[in-house]
Amino acid sequence: MAKAPNPPILAPRDHLSEGTPPAARTLKPALVEAVLARRLRPHASTTSQALGQRTGRRRSTQTMTHRAWLIDLDGTLYRPLPVKLLSGLELALLGFSHLASIRIFRSEHERLREELTEAVASPFEVQLERTAAKAGLTAPELDRVVRAWMVARPAKWIRLFARKSLLAEIRAFRAAGGKTALVSDYPARTKLKALGAEGLFDAVVANGEEGGPARLKPWPDGYLKAAELLNVPPAECLIIGDRDDADGEAARRAGCAFRQIH
Repeated sequence: MAKAPNPPILAPRDHLSEGTPPAARTLKPALVEAVLARRLRPHASTTSQALGQRTGRRRSTQTMTHRAWLIDLDGTLYRPLPVKLLSGLELALLGFSHLASIRIFRSEHERLREELTEAVASPFEVQLERTAAKAGLTAPELDRVVRAWMVARPAKWIRLFARKSLLAEIRAFRAAGGKTALVSDYPARTKLKALGAEGLFDAVVANGEEGGPARLKPWPDGYLKAAELLNVPPAECLIIGDRDDADGEAARRAGCAFRQIH
C-alpha cells in the first residue's frame, strides 16, 4: 500500500505580533524553545542558487570546486523569524523607550546599502551618526542602545535557533581543508560566541568591529576583503547567505559563486 506523502512544511509569517504563544511572554529561553518547537521548526529546504544543495547534505562537489566559503551571519547561521519575534517582544516589553531609535537605525541601514557608494572608514559609524541626529541622541548613547538590544540581548535567542546542520557543514568543510571567513554588516563576535562558532572562521570581517568592510552589501567590499585575508581568488570562493539582494548581488559583483539559505 502506497504511503501518503508527507505534508509540506509551510514558512510561518514574519510578524512580531501575530500568533505569539502566551508562554513566549516570559522570555525564558528553555520555556520558549519548548513552546515554539513545533511552530518555528526549521525549513527542510535550504537551497543553493549555485549548486542546488540542501543544508545538511554535504556534497564533495563543494569541497572540490571552492577552496573557501565566505559566510554571512544574520539570517544565515541562525533562523531569523523566531529570533526577530522574541527579540521584538523583549524590546517592546523591557526596552520600549528604545524602540523608535532601533527602528530608525534599521531604516538607515537599508538606506546606506544604496546611498553609501564611496568607501568609508566605518559604515557603522556613519549609520550611528545619521540615526543619532534623527533620534535626538548622541552617537555614543545610541551605540550603547544598539549593542545592547541588537547584539547582546538577542544572543540568547540566536543560540536557541542556530542552524546546526549548516554549522556542521562548515566544520566538515574545514576538516577537509577548506578555508572559511565570516562577513557581516553588523557586529559579529558576540553572536559567534553565542553560536559556539568562534573557532569556525579563519577571518571575520564585520561592520562595527575592527577591520570591517568599507561599504555595506550588496557592495562586495566585505567579501573581497575576506577572500584577500584567506589568500584565495574570488573565483574560487563560495558565498553563503540568506539575501539574494545583498549577499547574492555582492557575490555576482565579486565574481564568486552564491548559495542562498532560506
